[in-house]
Amino acid sequence: MQFQFSSFAEFLAMDGHGIYVWSSYVVTFAALTALALYPRITRRRIQRELQRQQRIVQRRCKVNKKRIALVEPA
Repeated sequence: MQFQFSSFAEFLAMDGHGIYVWSSYVVTFAALTALALYPRITRRRIQRELQRQQRIVQRRCKVNKKRIALVEPA
């Protein structure tokens, strides 16, 4: 097997095209990473929001039960 490049530095430079090749790899992997992480982050945010809303509803129900209890016996 014969290699195209004589050194690792030459491989990275790729006859002057290395900056374009390696930057495209970086952009691609960054995009794939973002696409993989975005649903997880969104799911956690939605779960926190739902839990917050649930706590609010539970507090309102407790307050309303106390109001009803105060009004009914009289």
